[in-house]
Amino acid sequence: MSEPATMRCLVTGAAGFIGSHLCEHLLALGHDVKGVDTFIPYYPRPMKERNLATALEHPSFRFHECDLRRDPLDPLVESTDVIFHLAAMPGLTKSWSDLDGYWTCNVLATQRLLEASRGAKLRRFVLGSTSSVYGGFASGDENLPTKPISPYGITKLAGEQMARAYAVAFGIPAVTLRFFSVYGPRQRPDMGYFKFIEALKTGQPITVFGDGKQIRGNTYVDDCVAATIRASRAEPGAIFNVGGGEAVSVWDVLAKLESISGRKFKVHQEPARAGDQQQTLADTTRIRRELGWEPTTSLHEGLTRQWHWQSSLILN
Repeated sequence: MSEPATMRCLVTGAAGFIGSHLCEHLLALGHDVKGVDTFIPYYPRPMKERNLATALEHPSFRFHECDLRRDPLDPLVESTDVIFHLAAMPGLTKSWSDLDGYWTCNVLATQRLLEASRGAKLRRFVLGSTSSVYGGFASGDENLPTKPISPYGITKLAGEQMARAYAVAFGIPAVTLRFFSVYGPRQRPDMGYFKFIEALKTGQPITVFGDGKQIRGNTYVDDCVAATIRASRAEPGAIFNVGGGEAVSVWDVLAKLESISGRKFKVHQEPARAGDQQQTLADTTRIRRELGWEPTTSLHEGLTRQWHWQSSLILN
């Protein structure tokens, strides 16, 4: 599927893991991009600023430090063709202790952006969601029941429903993407693969929660971004799973990283955490059929790229 002519894009969460890659890909395709981020201190600001460095050098990129929960949004949305709304408070475990943060970032901010979009002539409003809306076992297609088991999953599902409500009531052309276990360069430091690689770098032990047999279908960040851009051509109202297709356990991933790095893990096991998913594997039949999207990066290749990026990363 060919991409449309030049689009005027708004990317929220532009300094984040997926958002910064999305900005660069859109710019490389010749689109104009406005990036928005509020630098919530979920992880160090300098890491997010490094994420933005390449986009900031591009003449078709403009960055706005803006809080979607309270700042005026009409000026950002006007003269925009496509909104890619990726800004969110991420993470399962932290959501138990900061419901207000998750609710305001994932629901209130989404509602305010949708409200501002009512006066715009958008082609699409692409909402980044998560497999966590399905609950503990997220293996199947988009018709799986949505039964989130963490406050994070609950707030992301509420964001989806908010977009649906605005689509029905006001014609917002919303498309929802449910991302499955995205990894690769710039991955957040709270995420599992980042922690595993950091432990290999430093020789520190890692903690495996539960029995280590949890299954994940992993999505390399460039494949995730390609699906996100294609969603700008999807039929309004569509919901798509976005996943890489290779299902592996925690132990499988550790073995791959040991092979890539030539180092060995020191493993400590603890009980499973509340809200953790036991099995996630996206059925991507719909997005393959309707948008012609296919993941192209193997898990071994993607982990190798993340290892090389992270090996030279200095945390601060």
